[in-house]
Amino acid sequence: MTNNRAHTVHAAPAPADLEGDLASLRGDCARMAPWWVAPDRTAEPPVPPSRLHGVEVPASSARLLDAMSDYGD
Repeated sequence: MTNNRAHTVHAAPAPADLEGDLASLRGDCARMAPWWVAPDRTAEPPVPPSRLHGVEVPASSARLLDAMSDYGD
């Protein structure tokens, strides 16, 4: 017996628009959001300064940071 049904050939999906605009990016994110799972937030207490020890900063890094302008200047 012969199968007279035609086989449907699906075209490959169009390539992703890598140079899309912000609206297309937001749309992509909105479509993916239902599958994203955010972990439960746990509030951890800050580490007391008495437990911080052994941190060394090279003098060149300290000079570089000291020479940088503070944010908002």
